[in-house]
Amino acid sequence: MIRYCCKRILTAVPVLLGISLLAFILGVLSPGDPAEFVLNQDGLYAPTEQQITAMRSELGLDRPLWLRYTAWLQCALQGDLGTSYITGRDIAAEIAQRLPATIELAVLALLLAGLGGITLGTVCAVYQGSTFDNFFKNLTNIMLSIPSFWLALMLILVFSETLRWLPTSGTGSLLHFLLPSFVLSFATMATVCRFMRGALLSEFGKQYFLVAKARGISKINLITRYALPNAVIPVIALLGNYFASVLGGSIIAESIFAIPGISSMALEAIRYRDYPVLQAYVLVSGWILILVTLAVDLLIANLNPKVKLGEKL
Repeated sequence: MIRYCCKRILTAVPVLLGISLLAFILGVLSPGDPAEFVLNQDGLYAPTEQQITAMRSELGLDRPLWLRYTAWLQCALQGDLGTSYITGRDIAAEIAQRLPATIELAVLALLLAGLGGITLGTVCAVYQGSTFDNFFKNLTNIMLSIPSFWLALMLILVFSETLRWLPTSGTGSLLHFLLPSFVLSFATMATVCRFMRGALLSEFGKQYFLVAKARGISKINLITRYALPNAVIPVIALLGNYFASVLGGSIIAESIFAIPGISSMALEAIRYRDYPVLQAYVLVSGWILILVTLAVDLLIANLNPKVKLGEKL
């Protein structure tokens, strides 16, 4: 298992290099000049050409692209992600400060999507063809079609402005994360419900389940001890990928609910063409994705002894 983990991490290095290089090139090709943004953040006056040239030299933007990229990569390998063009703050410290909020949001969204989806999917499978099953099959279609930003605004209108039960923004307590985490988990909950229902129905028709049912084992034990452990494995893989994507893609929730996470930081970096921040965000998100998928693979291998890590079938 240790050998497998090392192999996965080593094979991820070229992927991370490719991602960072792509982010660097796309940032360079984007319209606008970071030096001009730095000099004109308030938008009150237009900097002169001499000021822009001097700022470009100060930021190192006048050097060849390959020198800028290799210099940044060498520093990143040593743990130095550079400083922001706009704020002048250390980027590693900024990410360390913002990452806990994004992780808390992602974990809560994962719990809502996992528990809600697995529970609903299990009930729908047990009562296949019933009114409850048909209702939630139609409901999941609606859940998958609702835009996240519209759902966020409606939840704020109902639970914050009308009922005044939950706050609209900030990270002061767990209550601040309920609405944004529900927005993030809404569509995934529907997907998990469908996956869980289909996986359980497939298990219900297998020989081991039919034999256990013929032995007179209770319905609860049949589901919880026999069918559910096998059916939940693909759902775990789905939730693992979802968790990694939330850590790197919760821009809508963090923006609407004013959560100071790493996704909102990346959005600000794109707006002001803050190359070092954007590159660091891509690099950190890539490592998080690799570590989460590795953890999911190891968990699935422990749950299913048939899985042989790193071996050919």
